[in-house]
Amino acid sequence: MPARDLALLTEAARSAGAIALRYWRQAPKVWEKPGQGPVTEADLAVNDHLRGLLRGARPDYGWLSEEDADSPARLGQDRLFVLDPIDGTRAFIAGEETFAVSLAVVRQGQPMAGVVYLPALDRLYTASAGGVALKDGQPIRASGQLGIEGATLLTTAAAMAPEHWPGGVPDLKRSFRASLAYRLCLVAEGRHDGMLTLRDAWEWDIAAGALIAAVAGAQVTDRTGAVLEFNRPHPQAAGVIAAAPGLHGALLARLGHGG
Repeated sequence: MPARDLALLTEAARSAGAIALRYWRQAPKVWEKPGQGPVTEADLAVNDHLRGLLRGARPDYGWLSEEDADSPARLGQDRLFVLDPIDGTRAFIAGEETFAVSLAVVRQGQPMAGVVYLPALDRLYTASAGGVALKDGQPIRASGQLGIEGATLLTTAAAMAPEHWPGGVPDLKRSFRASLAYRLCLVAEGRHDGMLTLRDAWEWDIAAGALIAAVAGAQVTDRTGAVLEFNRPHPQAAGVIAAAPGLHGALLARLGHGG
């Protein structure tokens, strides 16, 4: 079943990306969603397309999308789609290339298949539980970084404030990308040694990328080191840390959560 779902998600991501590109750099209409930031007419068009395609193909699956009202009915379903039609909406609005379509199938709290597609770059990341993580069809692997010295980390400048690091702010090279899903995939392919967000993270932003990173060999937890679980009543995780196994524990220790 993960293989069939992965094939469906891949098809859906590519077709959704084509729709997003029709609006990209075309001054799409933009609204503000209270407490969640901007949304564009492209987000809604992509979401409508995905809802029709995915729910039409798997009518027995639950549904959790950033752009649809949540329903408690999903909690009683064995499998569900968890998706963000456009992750990195601010980057999309700015005409940048690093926005993504993030699609996952979750079963009993864990992602089974995940796809992150960057339409403007035609870059596709995929993974299924028990399978391999791929970028454009080629296997990828998280880095072998050991410890903090020389590490590269994707995170916001605000996350590096001293008050977050009782063990001392780590001295490393910081970078940033607007899309959480893309940040997780950059860790999966070893282009960066780790990523973290200390803010609570919506499940639709991280479900696909967390699976891809984990299958690629990264260690992926919430900000306290706990295992990520999906399809929660309130669909947010307590932050995310995804990093090379030799870096993950060192970051946790500096954050005050080391074992």
